[in-house]
Amino acid sequence: MILRLQRRYGVTSIVVTHDMKSVFKIADRVAMLKRGVIHFLGTPEELRNSPDPEVQDFIEGRSGVTG
Repeated sequence: MILRLQRRYGVTSIVVTHDMKSVFKIADRVAMLKRGVIHFLGTPEELRNSPDPEVQDFIEGRSGVTG
């Protein structure tokens, strides 16, 4: 639905999600926050290929809340 609306009306959308399938399907740009600070900013492809272990853990669903 989000993609359809974006294409039909040419609008920009901000979507907040933890669902990586959605991220890789609809995003042009991705911001990953950690404790309210941008930890990663880039394209979905850059996210997927990031060497950052925390980014990879999050993508794979291995991320947990740490102190």
